Amino acid sequence: MNSSVDQKLALLRDQMKKANVDAYIVSGNDPHSSEYVAPYYQSRIYLSQFSGSAGSIVVTKDKALLWVDSRYYIQGAKEIEGSEFILMKLGSDGVLDPNKWLAKELKGKKVGINGNITPLNDYNLMTKAFEQSEIEIVDVKDLFEDIWENRPDIPNNKIKVLEDRIAGLSAIEKIGKIREELKVRDANKTIISSLDDIAWTLNLRGDDVKHNRLFFSYLVLSLERVDLFVYDLSIKDQLDNVINVHPYSSFFDFIKKEINEKDTIYYSPAKTTVALKNSINSKAKLIEGVDITTHLKAAKNQKEIDGMRKAHLYDGIAVIKLLAHLENSNEQFSELSIADKLEEFRKESPDYLENSFSPIAGFKEHGALAHYSATDQSSYDLVGDGLLVLDSGGQYKSGTTDITRTLLFGQPTDQMKIDYTLVLKGNLALTNQQFPKGTYGYQLDILARQYLWQMGLNYGHGTGHGVGFCLNVHEGPQNISPRAVEEPLVEGMVLSNEPGLYKEGRYGIRLENLIVVQKSESGEFGDFYQFEVLTIAPFERKLIDKSLLTDGEIAMVDNYHSWVYSLVKDLVDNDVKKWLEEATSKL
Repeated sequence: MNSSVDQKLALLRDQMKKANVDAYIVSGNDPHSSEYVAPYYQSRIYLSQFSGSAGSIVVTKDKALLWVDSRYYIQGAKEIEGSEFILMKLGSDGVLDPNKWLAKELKGKKVGINGNITPLNDYNLMTKAFEQSEIEIVDVKDLFEDIWENRPDIPNNKIKVLEDRIAGLSAIEKIGKIREELKVRDANKTIISSLDDIAWTLNLRGDDVKHNRLFFSYLVLSLERVDLFVYDLSIKDQLDNVINVHPYSSFFDFIKKEINEKDTIYYSPAKTTVALKNSINSKAKLIEGVDITTHLKAAKNQKEIDGMRKAHLYDGIAVIKLLAHLENSNEQFSELSIADKLEEFRKESPDYLENSFSPIAGFKEHGALAHYSATDQSSYDLVGDGLLVLDSGGQYKSGTTDITRTLLFGQPTDQMKIDYTLVLKGNLALTNQQFPKGTYGYQLDILARQYLWQMGLNYGHGTGHGVGFCLNVHEGPQNISPRAVEEPLVEGMVLSNEPGLYKEGRYGIRLENLIVVQKSESGEFGDFYQFEVLTIAPFERKLIDKSLLTDGEIAMVDNYHSWVYSLVKDLVDNDVKKWLEEATSKL
């Protein structure tokens, strides 16, 4: 039995009883709808011990349920083992999503939420799902406030300025672009809650959210003024005087006082909470849509792309040094220590700041957990025959990286080589595809999966996510996945290309490069785009079954490896150079 989790559930149910609700939804969100949240807001982990980046919890008077998608089926089951929690596998036959489950099981009851962290989109989905069930949604705020012992503080670290020469555009220029878009939408103000959108707009970075270079803030931008709400008020001295700086805690009072019936407010329902929406003057006109800044920051300018290239060169050198070290030294590693060793090499770069996310190093059957995170208790030593999925990235002063390589320890089986090569073929196919302007990411997703599908194989995650510039390693609106997201890929967008294959109880394989959308050609049929690869590191030649590759694919691998070698050979010592020469030799 997991008595710690069950004790927390009992305390939460006491709070639910006081609040007079029959169920409580625990999302693990923060007030800014961030993907990665500061420890203060990690209520999902606190309550259930499930540490994945996505999942929903519903607690009733006699049940506790955790919903996860296919990425976390195995991890979720392990982390809640021995507790009262029941794992609900989204996408499995007969498994209802949380809203439908509540609508079926709690007809006529009261469901509690924390309106300070519940996005409007989620609230609207709940409302629609509960229409026929007469369920009342009650904002009972944060029920953990009185039961979470030693809860971490809300961080309020110093904010730093990102120089215009690195950002490519000044904050004033970006504000001007946003105002032009506001006019197009017939709005006079926008309220921005998204932390990475605010950081991008004002060329500021912080340390409030680990790995993400963010700071807690709100931004109200009108056609006449700009109001920023932060903890670090000293940043005012480094900002243009047109930006008014206020205490973070004064934001809701400002909204209530300064927005009136004459205002037309543009905001994102995906990033705006129920509490914020309810604070806006009910007579003001509201226009919903994706934050204007989201599209602006997704299309990187030339300075940002140049910075990403620079960051990837630094990162490539670090990864190559690690790979050479594994070959040339007798040092023994574990899943934890190999990630530490890679960061040690990254720290040799003068531009390195921190990891861009918590590294994933999964050996043997741990590699079959797509988002596995090693602990002192679970970490395997890297001994014997097996595959290691090593997924990591860096935050540099010049950009953000994310790379996955599958490494061989000992001898591979024939099936390992076949599987690795099928994943590689998908990576190459997507990389090499030219496509017309207006193409959506989901239209390209099959390119990475086609060879796996032909063998009755697949992977449960998306093929590609957007990547921020010195910001979040996951960034929208762009992605490449089976989900029909109606967002065209445009010039300057940076995405990952990461097909994989995961065989439970055996091994996993993932190969990830970052790619940037570039103009290819224009002609009778309009503009076409192509991908430029940013990531600089060789594939594992010992895992490639050359007989499964076409002549064109062999040429692609050889050309990529030749490019990697040419960029790095003069930037590493002779031992590393010698290893790299062999690792990038022709197939």
